[in-house]
Amino acid sequence: MLVTTTPSVEGARIAAYQGVVSGEAVLGANFVRDWFASIRDIIGGRSGSYEKVLRGARDEALREMREEAQRLGANAVVGVHVSYGALGASDSMMMVTATGTAVTLG
Repeated sequence: MLVTTTPSVEGARIAAYQGVVSGEAVLGANFVRDWFASIRDIIGGRSGSYEKVLRGARDEALREMREEAQRLGANAVVGVHVSYGALGASDSMMMVTATGTAVTLG
């Protein structure tokens, strides 16, 4: 299934719009990862553990979005947008959402 951030697919015609589809992934951060990230925050640099978790969450959200599009009979998702956020009383949960328009290319 084709997934793209563009509103159309060059060289292809959108034959039908199936509807808006989305996928979500919410993950809890853990104490050890938070502790290492706080050290990185002080000394600088990238937090590889958080990056790995966010990549996994993004992949999961995109997978759920594609599955929903397939259930609607689509063969592509256009206009995809991925967003990230924090949830919970102390922002201890990470959320990734992927949203797009399921279409049938003809």
